[in-house]
Amino acid sequence: MLEKDKDFHTERDTLIRRLQGILPRHCLLHDDEDLRPYECDGLTAYREMPMAVCLPENEGQVIDVLRTCHQLGVPVVARGAGTGLSGGARPHAQGVVLSLARFNKILRVDPLARLAMVQPGVRNLAVSEAAAPHGLYYAPDPSSQIACTLGGNVAENSGGVHCLKYGLTVHNVLRVRVISIEGEVFEIGGEGPDAPGYDLLALFIGSEGMLGVVTEVTVKLVPKPELAQVVMASFDDVAKAGDAVAAIIAAGIIPAGLEMMDKPATAAVEPFVKAGYDLKAEAILLCESDGTPEEVAEEIARVREVLMAAGARDIRVSQSEAERLRFWAGRKAAFPAVGRITPDYYCMDGTIPRKRLAEMLSSIAEMEKKYGLRCANVFHAGDGNLHPLIMYDMSKPGDWEKAEAFGAEILELSVALGGSITGEHGVGIEKINQMCVQYATPELAAFHRIKAAFDDEGLLNPGKAVPSLHRCAEYGRMHVHHGEIKFPELERF
Repeated sequence: MLEKDKDFHTERDTLIRRLQGILPRHCLLHDDEDLRPYECDGLTAYREMPMAVCLPENEGQVIDVLRTCHQLGVPVVARGAGTGLSGGARPHAQGVVLSLARFNKILRVDPLARLAMVQPGVRNLAVSEAAAPHGLYYAPDPSSQIACTLGGNVAENSGGVHCLKYGLTVHNVLRVRVISIEGEVFEIGGEGPDAPGYDLLALFIGSEGMLGVVTEVTVKLVPKPELAQVVMASFDDVAKAGDAVAAIIAAGIIPAGLEMMDKPATAAVEPFVKAGYDLKAEAILLCESDGTPEEVAEEIARVREVLMAAGARDIRVSQSEAERLRFWAGRKAAFPAVGRITPDYYCMDGTIPRKRLAEMLSSIAEMEKKYGLRCANVFHAGDGNLHPLIMYDMSKPGDWEKAEAFGAEILELSVALGGSITGEHGVGIEKINQMCVQYATPELAAFHRIKAAFDDEGLLNPGKAVPSLHRCAEYGRMHVHHGEIKFPELERF
């Protein structure tokens, strides 16, 4: 056995013994067959086996695990349901996965204050189900809401089809209770409309598990609208559909949801869900209005006018709650539906200004020819959040590399068009190179300083989200100022 292998096994054995002393037997996994289900999240192309998986049942055990790992210098990756799509929950080979799956209790629903206090392992949809008897619900609704957890939503700042009107996770969370890597407990935010001091809540939400481990989340609940209806519009040209999105917002209309799917996406979805989509259309838009019956009627009339002027060839309005849910079921089932028609697919996540949607779609069509791969497009069109689904076959040599390059080109074009490399899936390991494109060296250095303020030894989810300056140098994206390269001492590859 090589010396480095001996060192690894010694460190692993020491870690396991320490963890066995603080966790019940059923809360610690360390055999290969038990670790295998945790080797990746929803981005299955990237896998790694951890040294151990901890499944604590109370906050005291979380504190003990974090303190132990801090003392031993062992990396910790917090994990929820594993539905993330950027590799943010991929384990560290010399680290521990800290699963919050057993933190699945709804601690309090307060219909008067319109809030709910939940543990991080509670499913997104379960919050709305618990609030339903009070005529309330939790607004953020990612497509994976039936399975994804509030802790994961906080880590990734998740959105959903209704985020245009009701906001992302950051707009709907009031307070989080957090454990630091040293095992210290602190709270950010509060149940009131504002909290004293710096807005650390906005900093923490979307930090991808790099700053602390959440053990409680307090969220806002909103009243269920009296009525909701969906307008479904068909277009014979993708560019027209993209322009229609910009026209709706330009008209001063903020729909509850505004989604777009191109022809390949609807062709995949319709046999799967039977939502009633127009399969001859090059693109369809789903535009939802909610509120009082009078408000809905007025807004839908305005939306119809805008869509007709934008060149819609057919317009339908849902006539029942069942039909409205069926229209949305198709959009929310786009990812699994595409999975039925291709061996593998790569789901991207970038954001661009709404007015550039048509330009981006045309560019993606050219990229399909360039890389020889198909792509189905679904968008949170209202806020310019793209979800291209690049279809490939992992068993074909070179196919994954082409898909990865295809995705990287989409992300870098998003930045060039004035957008961002992510809207809701996070950076994780998937987009870490593109962070070198999006941000200049001083900005990346500031991110590292924030990380160090919470986790100075870099043990929480290391190697994710924020690239090292060495990595950016290797990627060839170090920024040059006044003809001089920053940090000239860094080796270039």
